[in-house]
Amino acid sequence: MSGPEGTTPPTRADPVRVAVVEVADRYKAAPDGLGMYAIGDIHGRDDLLAPLLDAIRADGAGQRHNVLVCLGDYVDRGPASAAVIERLSEFHAGDFAFVPLKGNHEHLMLEFLADPDEGGPWLANGAAATLASYGVAVGPGEPERVRYAALRDQLARNLPRHHRRFLDTLAISHTVGEYLFVHAGIRPGVPLDRQDANDLIWIRGPFLRATDSVGPLVVHGHTITPTPDLRANRIGIDTGAFASGRLTALAIAGDRLRLLTAQGAPDHHYGGL
Repeated sequence: MSGPEGTTPPTRADPVRVAVVEVADRYKAAPDGLGMYAIGDIHGRDDLLAPLLDAIRADGAGQRHNVLVCLGDYVDRGPASAAVIERLSEFHAGDFAFVPLKGNHEHLMLEFLADPDEGGPWLANGAAATLASYGVAVGPGEPERVRYAALRDQLARNLPRHHRRFLDTLAISHTVGEYLFVHAGIRPGVPLDRQDANDLIWIRGPFLRATDSVGPLVVHGHTITPTPDLRANRIGIDTGAFASGRLTALAIAGDRLRLLTAQGAPDHHYGGL
């Protein structure tokens, strides 16, 4: 199967390993008896998501209750966006609450479905791989604007109803105890109850440069770093899975934090990060 724009996808035959690393620094504690998990940007890497979810389920078996928050960006760039949405939309575990958040890539995809004239930004940001995963062929290069409506109509026909329902009901943020989970970050200086939804899924510079605490510790994705970005006021866990082959989850139980990382094959089309 060809990857984005006709490239060769990373080899999936190599086994995926899940490594667990303790975080030495002390952070805010989770509520008593609750295991909290967050998964960073997946971007079509279902080969990494499946073993990471298995590891999270096994890890959470020792807790009375658990919550799993996925931080968004399930689609685009990687080769299996449809499989990722299928897996997440069907996620069930009796001792887990599940909260999937909206990322900027889901936002762009939904805008395209609502109005094909808005397709340019999405198609310029890895949408060809998502369309291909739903059986919609784009071909090399960006399609001409006159084809946007036809591509949207094909995607709408091929998108399963439960996938559309999953996308339409994604949350923008989620708070548990002293932790705030968002896709991108928050606007410094703005009260949490007055944050703009676009900032929560798009912001970078002002949020990443801020060092002051806003109260809860912010757990986010959106901005790629080779390893998790552990700061006093925030933790970033987007490790560029679509390219690096590393999908990271944060696990919090009591005042103990750990990083669970599914390591598979990098995609050298993107430089492997």
